Amino acid sequence: MQLLQTLKHLFLPGIILQSVLIGGGYATGREIVEYGAKFGAWGWLSGLAIFLGFSLISALSIEACRKWQVYDYKSLLQKMIGRGWVMYEITYLLMAILVIAVMAAAAGEILSNTLGFNPWVGIVLIIVLVGFMNYKGDETIARFETIGSIALFITYFVFAISIFYAKGNLIAEVFERWDTTYLSDGVGTGLALWTGILYVGYNLGVYPASMFTYKNIQTRKQSIIAGLIAGLLMTFPWFLTYFAIMAFYPDAQVLEAGVPWLQMLQNFHPAYVIAFSIVVGWTLIETATGMIHGFIGRIDNELKQKGRPLKKMSKAYIALAALLAALLLSQIGIIDLVAKGYGFMAYALITVYALPILFFSFKIMSGK
Repeated sequence: MQLLQTLKHLFLPGIILQSVLIGGGYATGREIVEYGAKFGAWGWLSGLAIFLGFSLISALSIEACRKWQVYDYKSLLQKMIGRGWVMYEITYLLMAILVIAVMAAAAGEILSNTLGFNPWVGIVLIIVLVGFMNYKGDETIARFETIGSIALFITYFVFAISIFYAKGNLIAEVFERWDTTYLSDGVGTGLALWTGILYVGYNLGVYPASMFTYKNIQTRKQSIIAGLIAGLLMTFPWFLTYFAIMAFYPDAQVLEAGVPWLQMLQNFHPAYVIAFSIVVGWTLIETATGMIHGFIGRIDNELKQKGRPLKKMSKAYIALAALLAALLLSQIGIIDLVAKGYGFMAYALITVYALPILFFSFKIMSGK
């Protein structure tokens, strides 16, 4: 019984981190192209950097929270950069708006490609549903996200295995001839590794959602093990998508698509496309909801301590303001948002979260 409890505590941070990450980071496949698959056979180096980066930041974040007995991002960052913690909050909110814009653009493209709807239908639908979910509150959001994460992971696995079964020989050929031809300027191993680090950087906004799970980590050794488990769980879907894309490399129709998964499943049974549209739509809403809810939750917790918790309508107004900003931003298009916006936010989040964690690691990792 004690062993099962310990395993639960070690796996839970990674499970939560993966559930927050998977909808925004993997659902469309666009991010995997930009942060690895475009390099062809060298793309696995980006995946390796992503695994090492997530494992390191996870272990240090868990150990920092355990060491200092703080389990929210404001308290953690105050320990490291004092009043500079507010820069993380500003960056987190901007990243949330950007992610929602990408999700809205993706929803519009999916409904347009699969059902022939005007792209605005998908965009407005996701905005309305995200606002409604934040209005309903914690219990509804938790139930919605749990079901969505399980469904997406199962569907993801089935889709990837189907592609491996149907086109496994094409994947092998990419590595046999070491194909990197999609990028005419050539591929450097350093660039592939750095691209993986940037991918970790723009996903640093997922950590606040998992900090409540660190309370049961008792030792430095457990922090390291939990961090490695988190790195594995967070990177596994990346490699599934990467190898699936290699079955089509260097096909520009896939690599330049706003939602590469739609292109990859085009010649499969229509049931695959329908299942993909439903599950991905669900998780797009889940990710966008979670990003706003994390911000609202931080404000609400602080106001509760002052005896003035946020009212339901106040939460709805905050969500609405963020959603309207995302609505305007979504008009840029999913490809430009991912290629340019995510890159900028990666540097910002590395500056306000990763560097402080790394700089203070000697202090974090000293002592039991």
